[in-house]
Order: sequence, then structure tokens, then C-alpha cells
Amino acid sequence: MARPRTPIGTHGRITCRRLSSGRYEAHTRYRDWDGKCREVQYTADSVAAAERQLKRKLSERPLFQPTFTGMSADSSFADLVDYWLEDIEIEDRLSRTTRLLYERNMRTLVLPAFQNLTLREIGVARCDYFIKQLAKQSYNRARQARNVMRLALALAVRHELIPRNPMDNVSRLRRPPREVNSFTPEEVRLIRAAVRQWEEREITAGPRPDGQLGQIVEIMLGTSARIGEVLAIRLCDLDLKSTTPTVRICGTIVTRTGEPTHRQDHPKTARSVRRIALPAFAVKAIRARIRKVTLRGQDTLLFSTRSGTPHTTNNIRRRLRDITSKAGLDEVTPHRFRRAVATAINDAAGIDLAAALLGHTDSRITQMHYVPREEIVDPATANHLEAAFGAAG
Repeated sequence: MARPRTPIGTHGRITCRRLSSGRYEAHTRYRDWDGKCREVQYTADSVAAAERQLKRKLSERPLFQPTFTGMSADSSFADLVDYWLEDIEIEDRLSRTTRLLYERNMRTLVLPAFQNLTLREIGVARCDYFIKQLAKQSYNRARQARNVMRLALALAVRHELIPRNPMDNVSRLRRPPREVNSFTPEEVRLIRAAVRQWEEREITAGPRPDGQLGQIVEIMLGTSARIGEVLAIRLCDLDLKSTTPTVRICGTIVTRTGEPTHRQDHPKTARSVRRIALPAFAVKAIRARIRKVTLRGQDTLLFSTRSGTPHTTNNIRRRLRDITSKAGLDEVTPHRFRRAVATAINDAAGIDLAAALLGHTDSRITQMHYVPREEIVDPATANHLEAAFGAAG
């Protein structure tokens, strides 16, 4: 019968001996993290001190495989953040934009509260309190902080710096009720009129508008594409000669700190790559724009600045907001056009087609965030109830 193994972290009998220097050495055999027994010793001026210090040394000896990072449960949370960001770069799974967003959220939302704490000091109660306090200020900030904290502490668990992730047991965040804010057909008409009036106004100084803003609005309405996706459309993405004109949405415009604004060769997600049939009003806007494009290379952007560089999404947002606010229209954003398109398609053909047009992997996302909830229940229920219970009265 095999002899049971001594558990990891168990030491044998401690013995002491006097050294030629007059000091005392306490030593024992210790079954280490890898299952091997090793000699561990400590030297002090007395037998009692040597034994006491050896026991302390054994209690602090790691029971898990030592990592090459030199980190432990006594490392600071700030050190873990640096290591986590480095690990993200090594994995290279996330887009550059997402990495920068994670770093910003960590450094601005989380680090001020945790940077002076060790990993051992960060427990469920502390994390739970922090997230709840942040949620009082903003649900979105609390959600973003919770996400990056969970990811960083999960790395600490995987590398056996801490036994469990305290973020796994914090209270669930409750999303505040939010009404989907879309445009009505009348609001779309007023926005079009405001943009057209701005483009056709008399110019006393500076260059005259070249019609791009109005054309961008038409394409957002005709495709449901995000503003960055519209600005990233190239001439080679257009097919206007087929019986059904189409545009391929396969990129987006990104602006990052320290980098020039540029076209990214993929949109938000892989599912977001799609070819969309164009309505007549969008084709008209595209043809009008193409007539003014001087460079005709395959990779030429449909929309660009006068110097040929990509527009930034923030500039388009700001210009649209300024024009419409002067016309008495509040909260006009490019994303609301996307909701307006989703609502129109849902009303006409159902939520599944709306989700496909928007590039969503799940129609529930479209239903929750893009289509206003209809209060009126199908009147057919009245007939069904009358048939079930009316005769009994």
C-alpha cells in the first residue's frame, strides 16, 4: 500500500546546531509548491530566535508556483495594473482603441481609490462599496470600472497571486430605466431642412460648404451605418451600376491620442461587415458627392477634408449639433439616426431585419437599445378575451 504523501507546505522536525561563529542555525525539510522536499534554514544569535524566524520564513513561503513577475499578494494594485496593461499588449487580442479605453478607465476611475492598497487588502466588501459609490454618480462609470477591475484581478488569479477574484461576488449593477431616443419622420424633415439651409446660406468669409454634411446625413439614413463607418466608405466599396445599388460597410474612422486620424480596415465587430442595398435618396447623395471627388483611386474616401485627409467623427458631430441647435433642434447626434432607421425597419418588417441591417449579432440588442417600446398592445387581444369570457357575463 502506497504511503500517503505529506501535504504541500508541511515541514518536518526543526533542529538546531551551533555554528563555529557562535550563532545558531535552525533547519528543517519543507515540502515545496512542486512537491519536492527542500532544506530550509535560518541563522540567529540564539536557538529560540533561530527557530522563531525559521517558522516565520516557512509561513511566508509561497504554496503556489513562483511567477517570473516577482509579484505576490503583497504587491500593490498599481503594480498589477502596469502588469495587466503589459499583458494586454502581449496578447494583442483587443483593438488599439479598446486598449486605450481600458487604460483610461483604469487610471481615471479605479486607480485613485486602490493604488495604495496591496492585492491582499482588496476584498469583496471593499470592491462592492467602491462600485456602489461610483454607481451613485454614474451607472456607466461604475460599469466601466467594474469591467477593468474584474479583468485585472482575474489576471492576478490566473498567475496565482490571489486565490479568488473579489469582483465575482460584488452586487449586480442595476441599469437605470432609459427610454430609446429616436427621431420621428417630422424631426428628420426638420434636420434635413436645417442642414440644407446652412449649406445654401450666403458666405461672407471662408470657404463655402461643399454639401458633405447633408450627404453624410442622407447616407446615415439610408444605411443605418455608424458615423465612423460612413466616413470610412471608399469608392471601391460602392456598387452603383448593379440593378440594386449597394455599399459595403467594412471599415471605420478612428482618432487616437498621439496618432493621426485614419481609416481602420474593419468596423466595430466582424459581424458589422455587411453589404447594404441603397435607397434612391442615398444613391442620389452618393452620386452628387462622387462628382466632386477629384482623386479617383480605389481606396479614395468618399468623404474627406479639402486636404484629402479623413474627417474626424467629433468634427461632424460638433458641426451637426451646432447647426441643428440654432434651428431649435436639441440632442441631434449621429447615433440617433441609427435608431431612427432601426425603428422604421422594425415597424415595416420586424426586429430581425432591423438587427441584420444594423449589424447586430442578437436582435435583443436592437430591441433594447434602438427601437422605442410600443405601448399599444395588439387590439386583437380584445376579441380573444371576448370570445373566452364574454358569454359568461
